[in-house]
Amino acid sequence: MSDAIKHECGLAMVRLKKPLQYYLDHYGTALYGLNKMYLLMEKQHNRGQDGAGLANIKLDMPPGTRYISRYRSNDKTPIQDLFQHITQRIEAGTEGLPERQQDPEWLKANLPFTGELFLGHLRYGTYGGNSLEQIHPFLRQNNWMTRNLIVAGNFNMTNVDQLFDQLVDLGQHPKEKADTVTIMEKIGHFLDEQNEKLYRKYKKQGLPKKEISPRIARELKVKKILRKSARYWDGGYAMAGMIGHGDAFVLRDPHGIRPAFYYEDEEVCVVASERPVIQTALNVAIQDIHEVPPGQALIMPKTGDSQLATIREPGPRKACSFERIYFSRGNDADIYRERLALGRQVCPAILEEVSHDLKHTVFSFIPNTAEISFYGMMKGMEDYLNRVKKEKILKYEGHLDPEKLSQLLSIRPRMEKSLWKDVKMRTFISEDSSRDELVRHVYDVTYETVNPDDNLVVIDDSIVRGTTLQQSILRILDRLGPKKIVVVSSAPQIRYPDCYGINMSRLSEFAAFRAAISLLQKTGQGHIIEETYQQCKEQNRLPDEEIQNFVAQIYAPFTTGELSDEIARQLTPASMRAEVKIIYQSVEDLHEACPGNTGDWYFTGQFPTPGGMRVMNRAFINYYEGNSERSY
Repeated sequence: MSDAIKHECGLAMVRLKKPLQYYLDHYGTALYGLNKMYLLMEKQHNRGQDGAGLANIKLDMPPGTRYISRYRSNDKTPIQDLFQHITQRIEAGTEGLPERQQDPEWLKANLPFTGELFLGHLRYGTYGGNSLEQIHPFLRQNNWMTRNLIVAGNFNMTNVDQLFDQLVDLGQHPKEKADTVTIMEKIGHFLDEQNEKLYRKYKKQGLPKKEISPRIARELKVKKILRKSARYWDGGYAMAGMIGHGDAFVLRDPHGIRPAFYYEDEEVCVVASERPVIQTALNVAIQDIHEVPPGQALIMPKTGDSQLATIREPGPRKACSFERIYFSRGNDADIYRERLALGRQVCPAILEEVSHDLKHTVFSFIPNTAEISFYGMMKGMEDYLNRVKKEKILKYEGHLDPEKLSQLLSIRPRMEKSLWKDVKMRTFISEDSSRDELVRHVYDVTYETVNPDDNLVVIDDSIVRGTTLQQSILRILDRLGPKKIVVVSSAPQIRYPDCYGINMSRLSEFAAFRAAISLLQKTGQGHIIEETYQQCKEQNRLPDEEIQNFVAQIYAPFTTGELSDEIARQLTPASMRAEVKIIYQSVEDLHEACPGNTGDWYFTGQFPTPGGMRVMNRAFINYYEGNSERSY
């Protein structure tokens, strides 16, 4: 994606089901779990580069010994910094005594991150700063083992105000109004409540206090805690937690918006936000990895196998389609096929735009994540040319001389790596105009790949704001001297904010929204803007079931093509010599390419939760009032 947006987060969890000696005997190391966590997190570095954190719980430790370890990093390379720190701690603890690394009991008793239960998190900050305090996993500490709680997640809640007020009504005094704090304290409250209930029960029965704690650990009902905690949550979430004595869980929202996958055998239970990282880390087959169902929790008790439990009744599946378009790594078998399909689907519109003149059309892509959809686009163009060749060969009815046949068979799409991304440039210059001039050189071109009478078609995953196109990419492509530049988005037009984990909250930043507003004003329909504002304000007083999408009125008077043309006009720099056209994927073709992930609210305004609809209204009110605050 040429436009940089903060998005998504990544989860990784490992639960070792055997004693550490088992892993030393079978895999040559007692640090098997830590090593697997490194792989799971490193293979998901695409999901979070603002920070990384890891927590570990040791099971059955005696009182007076440390059984929880946690380290978080907001270093420029947080995963490497995280595991380098942990490795240095372990090496320092065994320095001069290498035999200790072959002694699992000693390692567990004396060194951090040598337990059986791990929870890792990769963070993209969608809100606020990037201090260590904002990096997951979060820890809620207590002297009672069964009241310690560690939580990490890939989520955004749309009703933080409501959840905050509920905590206050419960008698709590939260330190800040943030979804991470409210979620942590909500689960912690019901964890405390169940602890207290069990404690009173066994105290009444006359059990010695020392014997009550292990009873509580055996009888805690994680399912019940999660059901009470999640009852009023509105948002997209995949979150994981560990309780101090060793129970763990992974919980997914009722619409399956945020992803979570798991694998389990007799040795280990593993969870990750992406399926292929589990395949790679454990070398297991795709059919052995399962998706945590929407609305359910994968509960991993301290003893016994994991089990799925319904926490919230599932609604219509609305898994995020951006996962397939861009966020997840493309080496997932299904995502790879879907991105190829996304590239194929835009071929008819491209052919129409270049008048089917592939002889004078060069195809390329905007690095690097659009590469797979580029392959799909080229396969689609090859299919088109094969049909053309077949028609011409049949037209000759067998009277085609070898030279003409060779000419026909040699026709193929012209593809070049016309655009290069050299580095993620950083500059010491803070003055805007000079800084922009340097940033324009992040990309460069392969000279002499395009002729003056050629069309240049470049495909991108998505065009969100269009800022990078306008400030650098279009100017750079213009150096090649094509007569027309066609920028293709494998995703539809982004028209509405996201509130479930992607940092897209301000309508004024969307190229499609700016184009619609411009067209309304140009065509004398500016009154629609005022009317929409008043209708959005009215909805603030309505119950959830009565909220409507009035923001759709902003787009309704215009076709997708009209909006695309206005986007192209707005993004084209004044100095451009080439004509610029922009083509977007249709929503219908997106659904055909990615049938399993139909969450499309940022394209259609069809939010799966009432909180999403309220965020959309608030975003428009903020735009109209000139308020730059986040809408959720």
